[in-house]
Amino acid sequence: MTTENSSLTGKTALVTGGSRGIGAACAKLLAARGATVVVTYSKSADRAEAVVAEIAATGGRAFAVKADAADADAVKAGVAEAVDRLGGWLDILVNNAGIAEHGPVGMMADAVFERQLDVNVRGVWHTTSAAVPHVRDGGRIISIGSFFSERVPYPGVSAYAMTKHAVVGMTKGWARDLAARQITVNTVEPGPIETEANPDEGRWCTRWMEGEMTPAPIRYATTRWQRTEFGRPVSSIRFRTVTPMAASACWEAKPRARSRGPISAL
Repeated sequence: MTTENSSLTGKTALVTGGSRGIGAACAKLLAARGATVVVTYSKSADRAEAVVAEIAATGGRAFAVKADAADADAVKAGVAEAVDRLGGWLDILVNNAGIAEHGPVGMMADAVFERQLDVNVRGVWHTTSAAVPHVRDGGRIISIGSFFSERVPYPGVSAYAMTKHAVVGMTKGWARDLAARQITVNTVEPGPIETEANPDEGRWCTRWMEGEMTPAPIRYATTRWQRTEFGRPVSSIRFRTVTPMAASACWEAKPRARSRGPISAL
């Protein structure tokens, strides 16, 4: 495969929730940089296979594996199948699978709360726990967090924010656990990202644009986006695209990456 950056040639990668959005973008970029990639999916087999086909069309290698992030047994089986497809080892793990359900405290159904824990916290834990024995020394673990771990700009997302804060805690702990093996562990914390499930013209971006969110975080987010939009100034509040988000995540997969805690990608 012809690419300007083949820094990951010979590496293997597992991207959870890789059938669309941020996960698909990460998988494509990792493959473009030379890695062989497995993407997991819960229900969207056709979408996952489309990602695989797109990677193959550009000369890369990829596979799709079914693994519901909310099911610990399915996660463990999915990791085992992924490792087998990748030749028996992993170099890069991207914990991307996640969900966001809204509801204020006292009004959110227990089942909704538990599912967010199952996918966003237990899923990340079980995936990493199953993958670590197969990650080669010097490997990379990257979790997609959220800026909600640091600030909550509007009501109804306390449960989601809590799950993303948990990802930060796990990341810091795993960096200590795996330091002796020179495995770096990092979290990338994006702000709003434009995906099919979270469109730029959707209700959340519209609410933000129309000032329904609290003023201080809006001003803060605008400033941060202008500084970090990869050289492109932002004239108004818009959701960022998955491409620079994937670049932020894949940067941590580079050979010279190091553990540094949460990385803001607002």
